[in-house]
Amino acid sequence: MARISIYTDGSSLGNPGPGGYGLVMVSGDHKKEFSEGFRYTTNNRMELLSVIVGLEQIKGGGHQVLVVSDSKYVVDSVEKKWVFGWQKKGFKGKKNMDLWVRFLRIYPKNDVKFQWVKGHAGHPMNERCDELAVEAASGSNQKQDAAFEVESGFRP
Repeated sequence: MARISIYTDGSSLGNPGPGGYGLVMVSGDHKKEFSEGFRYTTNNRMELLSVIVGLEQIKGGGHQVLVVSDSKYVVDSVEKKWVFGWQKKGFKGKKNMDLWVRFLRIYPKNDVKFQWVKGHAGHPMNERCDELAVEAASGSNQKQDAAFEVESGFRP
């Protein structure tokens, strides 16, 4: 059973606006970075998506995983078990249902714990994730966050 650390961050330039996520995964001596940009999204969506993408990269299951995030939205939603109450109520009135459903499919496969860190406070891995997220949000090769664009009525 591997111990895996996933450092995450999301960015949105305008909120909503162009956005991106960045994450760094560390297991033993191995380190891998991921990032992706979207043409119209929100910061909370990118914060959550960074966690989802990290968890989806893990092969197999049963690993001990520490997710380190500066997002109170994500950390509190899971650690305080709010998301499980939202799920029971069909996410009625909650934003980002598509991403929370995706999260809840992958979350139980490993023993996942969350740790909140203050953003922009000099934490080296959080700072790196921020760089990746902002770079992705500012990039020219951005994807469509289809669920959010439809929900918000965005027209490019």
